[in-house]
Amino acid sequence: MRLKNQLLTRFLQMGHAIIIKKNINDLKQLFGAEEKVFKNQRAGYEVIKEKNKLVFKVKARDSTALKAVLNSITKLISVYEKAERVIKRK
Repeated sequence: MRLKNQLLTRFLQMGHAIIIKKNINDLKQLFGAEEKVFKNQRAGYEVIKEKNKLVFKVKARDSTALKAVLNSITKLISVYEKAERVIKRK
């Protein structure tokens, strides 16, 4: 966790938070396997589970990197939601 925080402190120029209030346990597990800091070191995020919500704290050096991280997170959440709908239909 300390290394992750050190890496994320590099990205002080832009930030954003995504708050999820449903399926937090499943999404926390899903994002556990994801890389939290991008290889180019321009952006990263951390996932924090609070009582009744999951918070994605995103930090980036520039708007392009911020957009890339937000797209990565929302794409994986969209895949989860689609899979959940298919499972509920059966």
